[in-house]
Parts: sequence; structure tokens; C-alpha cells
Amino acid sequence: MKRILALVLALVMCLSLSAAALADDTYTISIGHSDTTTNLIHVNLERFKEAVEERSEGRVKVQLFAAEQLGSNSAMSQMLEMGTLDAMMMPSGEEAKYAPKMTALSLPFLFSDYEHVYKVLDGDIGDEMIADLADHNMIQIAWWENGLRQFTNSKRPIETPEDMEGLKFRTPEDALTVATFEAFGASANPFAFSELYLALQQGTFDGQENPVANIYANSFQDVQKYLTMVNYQYQPKNMIFSLTTWNKLPEDIQEIITECAVEFGQQHRQDIVDSEAEQLEELEAAGMEVGYPDTQPFIDACQSVYDDFYAQYDWAEDMVARINELK
Repeated sequence: MKRILALVLALVMCLSLSAAALADDTYTISIGHSDTTTNLIHVNLERFKEAVEERSEGRVKVQLFAAEQLGSNSAMSQMLEMGTLDAMMMPSGEEAKYAPKMTALSLPFLFSDYEHVYKVLDGDIGDEMIADLADHNMIQIAWWENGLRQFTNSKRPIETPEDMEGLKFRTPEDALTVATFEAFGASANPFAFSELYLALQQGTFDGQENPVANIYANSFQDVQKYLTMVNYQYQPKNMIFSLTTWNKLPEDIQEIITECAVEFGQQHRQDIVDSEAEQLEELEAAGMEVGYPDTQPFIDACQSVYDDFYAQYDWAEDMVARINELK
């Protein structure tokens, strides 16, 4: 029922875009995402909204729908493909369903640091990764951020992969992430992010994985005792429009939206990096134990994930080699 209502709501919003454009050359853009309003991604979406509305001199109105109000990431991406939702902030694991080369971003320990990430995404490899979106009625307007990812759990400190054996982790709907946790000896199951806090509180899962910014914004320190800093994976969350909507917009409006999306995508990146140290201090002050284990045993444990990935895609090994060349 929730999904049906979300689809109906998105259809109404999409139809209102066309009606407004025909009536008085104004446009209402609805953007959905899965994060809370306290998350830095929403903070920068508010800045994006203000800038688009100001620079378009009121011709564009941006509506933001946070915390899976319109449905899960999977549901929202299906709406984009059908043309019943204007735009969303799509995590790369979800985006990979439509642009398979994005799958590479979910490989464990692929990136050495943020500088390495941005060399890859802002260059030819990044363009190559998103090329197939057009086949699914989608266009990526800008790379945004989700950050390098860490583990939390309620049971024990994690210093080696052996410490993860028997623990139950929530993951996104991303096959490589699930495979990575299984390689560590943990069990892993996808689960709605909007319901994760309660699931952790009730013990449905022992742990979860997310960037520090998401752990902080969702107060997971209240239901998770141990934070393990390993930078095991990087995933962006990108601004994706439905081509059904995008192609109805005049060129000057497209330019304004793109300019603002890139500007505040860059700001979001910087905010994630700048805020991490302070957020970690606050998490520790709230009682969370933060550990920094040697990552080599974790890297060794998940080599099978790479082997399976290379066997699945004929382009995979070459792409990983090109990514590694940029370190």
C-alpha cells in the first residue's frame, strides 16, 4: 500500500510539472531521497533549492521529499524510469542496476582516499560509468557524496575479519556489499534505511555500515556501541533526473539546475570531509568506542569478491586497473 500511494503521489507531482509549464512558464521539480533532514545531503539540497529558485527568478520551484517519503531508493528509481518522479538522489549501488559499470564503485577497498575518488569520478571513467542511464529514461546531473564507509555494531570491537563472524549486518540493496560482508564471515541482508534505527534497537541486526556523516545524522550511537573505521567502501549519492522531466525543461532552466547541482555537489563533498573529525569526537563523547584496525586482513579476506566480479563482467578487470592507475 505504501508503494502504491508513493507512485500515485509521484504521478500527481509529475503531471503538475507539465501543467505548470503550459500555464505560465513555471516549473515544479520534486526531488526524493532516503536521508533524514539533518543529513548533510539534505542540508545541501536546501541550498540547491534556494539557489535554483533565486537564479531562475522564480520560474522553478523545488520540492524536497526526505527520509523515503516517496518510497525506498528502489521504488523511487523505478518511478524515474517510468517518468512519474522528477528527480532523486540515487546511491551508486541502486544506480548500478541501470548503469552496470557503476557496480565497480561497490568493490571493497577500491579507493585509497577522497582525492583518488574524485580523480576517477570527475574524469573519463566517471563519464563511462553513467553512460547507460539514458537507456532507462535517466540522466545524471551531478556527482554528490555519500562518503567512505565504516562498520558499527552492538556486540564487540572489530579488529580482524574473524571478529565479524556470526554478526548480522544490515546492508543496502547491493550485491557486492552483501558479498563483501559474507567474505568477512558475517551475515548480511538488505533492509529499508528509514526503518534501520528501530531494527538496530530491537536487535534485528547487530550492525550496519555507513559513512560517519550518516551514522551521526541518524544517531546510531544510541543503538550501536562500536564503530570500526576501515574505509572499506566508497559510494556516492547522485542527482538523477527522469528524462521525461528533463526534456520538458527549457535549455536555460537545464543550465541553471546543472550549475547549481554541480556547485552544491562539490559543497557536499567538502562538508563531508570537513565535518568527519568533529562528528567522530561527538560520537565518542556519546559513548561510542571508535577503533582503527589494520585493514590488510580485511583486504585479504575479500579477494574472492574481486575474483567473482572479474568473472561476471568482461570490462571489469580493465576498469579496476585504470582506477588503480590513478592512485
